[in-house]
Amino acid sequence: MALSRITNGGVASSGLPSGSIIQVQRTMFTSTNTVSLTADTGASLSDLTVNITPISTSSVIHLQAHIFCEFGNDTTGSVWDHVFFFYRDTTKLGHPSAGNRNVGVSMATRTFITSDSGSTPEIARYDYFDTPASTSQITYKCGIQTDYNDTLFINRTVSDLDATNRERGISFISATEIAG
Repeated sequence: MALSRITNGGVASSGLPSGSIIQVQRTMFTSTNTVSLTADTGASLSDLTVNITPISTSSVIHLQAHIFCEFGNDTTGSVWDHVFFFYRDTTKLGHPSAGNRNVGVSMATRTFITSDSGSTPEIARYDYFDTPASTSQITYKCGIQTDYNDTLFINRTVSDLDATNRERGISFISATEIAG
């Protein structure tokens, strides 16, 4: 199949078959940070933000996130009463509202017992397919909501001692434009 149009030195989206990857934008965060979480309030993770300008209103944006983290207080329930999601600018993307339920895309894995709760991180890995119907720049951010006031430690453990049993990792967000 021959592509039908060339624009600005590239292939026009109308010349690509549905499902073709048009562009990928990404942010990889390799430093560490802490985020204060307020009970029942969505929080954006400012270190995990990516901008993309779709070239077609029929495009689908495949969002991916990997967050290496640890909750600050294992006794509050944050480690099991939370959801991760994405923001499109200021719009929360995830499961639609469902009564009083805490809704989002996914949760982090819980990998510890109480005796090592400050030294064993969780991982949140999740995807979402967005259809923004826009050719304006969009800012996507990772978000989290928990039922408790807490602190989220990103890319580190709570104790963060310089020892072989205190892990550090990386986190990322990516936005892939797919021809619709």
